[in-house]
Amino acid sequence: MPNRIEEQYRALLGTLLENSTIKSDRTGTGTHSVFGRQIRHSMKDGFPLLTTKRMAVKTMMTELKWFLKGDTNIKYLVDNGCSIWNGDAYKAFKSTFSQMPGIQSSLPSQDEFINKIKTNNEFAQKWGELGPIYGKQWRDWTEYYVEKLNGGNPIIVERTKDQIANLIEELKTNPDSRRLMVSAWNVGDLPTMALPPCHYGFQMYTKQLSFNERWSLYSDKPYNGNGLGMINTLDFMDDEGIPTRSISLMWNQRSVDTFLGLPFNIASYAALLCLIAEEVNMVPDQLIGNLGDVHLYSNHIDQAMEQLDREIYDLPTVEFSNINILDGEFDYEVKDYKYHPSIKAPLSN
Repeated sequence: MPNRIEEQYRALLGTLLENSTIKSDRTGTGTHSVFGRQIRHSMKDGFPLLTTKRMAVKTMMTELKWFLKGDTNIKYLVDNGCSIWNGDAYKAFKSTFSQMPGIQSSLPSQDEFINKIKTNNEFAQKWGELGPIYGKQWRDWTEYYVEKLNGGNPIIVERTKDQIANLIEELKTNPDSRRLMVSAWNVGDLPTMALPPCHYGFQMYTKQLSFNERWSLYSDKPYNGNGLGMINTLDFMDDEGIPTRSISLMWNQRSVDTFLGLPFNIASYAALLCLIAEEVNMVPDQLIGNLGDVHLYSNHIDQAMEQLDREIYDLPTVEFSNINILDGEFDYEVKDYKYHPSIKAPLSN
């Protein structure tokens, strides 16, 4: 299948290497940066796993399950071999003792800290929390409002919303809505997050499939019936549960680590699109990323140049099954994934 998404990704890497602004950043690493880019992918072309380096598919899927569960503690990730949030949790742990120099020297190393998260549930419950990040916002967004009581003083009322459940219900009942959105950017919660969300929201869009588009989902042969037959065929396709709509997803990202993070984000939102499409019986269509500060860390330059020298392969496919999206559970199978070896690069936390 054509791999247009990787061609876009390579062009972005090339721009960062050749025509970007050198900037400082919060990690102290330094970046080559551009602002305001967009990438687009048709899911008909295959599942967007980069082929010029091996993608850690299990890690990506584990994090997505964690988000969908509404979890914000790294215990689940650690238990399932996903280490991408380890540095943020350890940094938050150490910062708690930043005003206690006598204790700093006796703190466990990051490896010791993670091992304790894995083996000590009480320790994990206390120190594995990352604050109200993605999972909390997706599944348990908290808002406060003032309610005036008759004859009494106003009181502040807390209310929570499950944005994923609401999105799925809206897709089923009002698929043409322009409010099919989920946000992770809860301004009131930002100060207590271990890391404010880089990809801060997504929006979905659906459209009606034509007769021929629906027929192509049922058969690889062209339809050759007449008008009356078409009516009967429509009834047949309805009875068979052939989807009537396609669905697209557009995510917005303020900060884009192009070498390590962006390939992960592309695949993760593609998986989310597929899962939601399956849940509401629609066909995955377009995946779009709106990218803000797009950057290449200065210690990723050699790795990016190595990746650019590699041949692009055709995209694989991914099949999902046993989906329970509101429980954050699903199985998947990657097929025909041909890739180059992974390229190691340091994380900047």
